[in-house]
Amino acid sequence: MSSPRTLRRWLTAVLSAALVASAAVGTARAEPADTATTAATTAAASADGAAAAAVTFSDTFDGPAGAAVDSSKWQLETGDNVNNHERQYYTSGNKNAALDGQGRLVITARKENPSNYQCWYGTCQYTSARLNTAGKFTAQYGHIEARMKVPRGQGMWPAFWMLGTPVDWPASGEIDIMENVGFEPSTVHGTLHGPGYSGSGGIGAGYTLPGGQAFADGFHTFAVDWAPNSITWSVDGTVYQTRTPADLGGRSWVFNKPFFLILNLAVGGYWPGDPDGSTVFPQQLVVDHVSVTTGDSAPGAAVRGLAGKCVDVAGANPANGTPVQLYDCNGTSAQRWTAGSDGTLRALGKCLDVTGNGTADGTPVQLWDCTGGPNQKWTVTGARDIVNPQADKCLDVTGNNAANATRLQIWTCTGAANQKWTVG
Repeated sequence: MSSPRTLRRWLTAVLSAALVASAAVGTARAEPADTATTAATTAAASADGAAAAAVTFSDTFDGPAGAAVDSSKWQLETGDNVNNHERQYYTSGNKNAALDGQGRLVITARKENPSNYQCWYGTCQYTSARLNTAGKFTAQYGHIEARMKVPRGQGMWPAFWMLGTPVDWPASGEIDIMENVGFEPSTVHGTLHGPGYSGSGGIGAGYTLPGGQAFADGFHTFAVDWAPNSITWSVDGTVYQTRTPADLGGRSWVFNKPFFLILNLAVGGYWPGDPDGSTVFPQQLVVDHVSVTTGDSAPGAAVRGLAGKCVDVAGANPANGTPVQLYDCNGTSAQRWTAGSDGTLRALGKCLDVTGNGTADGTPVQLWDCTGGPNQKWTVTGARDIVNPQADKCLDVTGNNAANATRLQIWTCTGAANQKWTVG
């Protein structure tokens, strides 16, 4: 599966901590030895100042296959849900929520009733699972994300969301980071619910994959960047809506307080409708990681170069081989870079990579799974260059061209403006 283990680690070493403290990156060759450092060393040296972006919650679901989730982080709700007219019975333990032994949580919906569970409509027809962090962890502001692959089929309703504390819905608030209903395979929704704008009257928007792609075909990262009086939603680093109190038409904004996290896979209900003859069971919501990073509105930091533009992952596409380019700074995750403890520079869970392990002038850089190879190591110093030590060459804007989408490459360090980089 295309689920790089390194993706789960990138939030733990934040480039903003590594670079903001020094406010610059530079060429090892052009500086005295005591000013040159790897990205990892810089991150460690400035760890005391890393409060700007700290991981406060993380679950990478490591453990043996079949094990239940970590009970210090999650609790499982049990029973049915008459409020939405859902059809499933939520079970405890590892019956419908278990680790797969490869660093993922699998929530499984089955058409079964092994224990004669009773639901609001009579004998239950389906089982599934719903997990929350109530009483164990709450967030108030920060970057909240999960990387998941959703199920497919009529009647499926996976969700990653939050409820305000203490719960008094809708007055206490609800933030839906991601919901998908099976009859819309290419679309997910992000929604706010509160007093006077709940249920079908929630405030939100949808995000649709291009070209008829289905979310069930692969993993995607769903996130919100949450600050006082502002919540921004993104999919794979692409922002698709921001909500503020101005969107509520004078109604109360109830999102400046702690919320807890919820993951669940519902079957049926008012919104998705019930499964039909086309729905294949079992169906699975596969969760690669969940993390909460507080402080900065998004993890990592922008790296600016020629004409004040940013180092950017083209199209916010996390696929291997995606070009890394120069682009207008826009604050999305495609432009937020962190320093790995191994000397890598990372965005969207993958590494800044010199294509083909090349060392020649003009070799382009790209995004790639973190492999630990020398073509993914970078040295940073106070001369404001970024150097690949294997090639002994600098990160360079091709042709000194400040136009959007200009490809980045490595080139012999010259001290020119197209090789100078700063943070912010």
